[in-house]
Amino acid sequence: MMLPSSMPVILANAGVQQRSPTMKQPTIYILASQRNGTLYIGVTSDLVKRIWQHKNKLVEGFTQKYNVHQLVYFEQHHEMISAIAREKQLKKWNRDWKLALIAKTNPDWRDLWPDICGGTTPDPLTTMAVIPAQ
Repeated sequence: MMLPSSMPVILANAGVQQRSPTMKQPTIYILASQRNGTLYIGVTSDLVKRIWQHKNKLVEGFTQKYNVHQLVYFEQHHEMISAIAREKQLKKWNRDWKLALIAKTNPDWRDLWPDICGGTTPDPLTTMAVIPAQ
């Protein structure tokens, strides 16, 4: 499988990037239901929080309906505008290109969740903003 040569590719170090659960950075991510299964591409400013929400089925819609909750790929960006542009670009790719991108950095299709949260399940009270009642 070949990636489209006309499109710039920003390779993520899938499974290698370590981050603190409180660190926020614009990130695009790909979730899968299983190896070569259903894929979902999203963008967030807080990867740990967002993946926790997906894994706990708090995000209504596609990922909840099709049980898509394994983090198989992510790319961190310096600015949200570039992360959103990359998300839109990947959503236009055909399935084979997406599979090749995942396989290039995560050939075993490991769930990268333990890598981004330090091997433990973060406490949602410390990873989610609490807004006091008015």
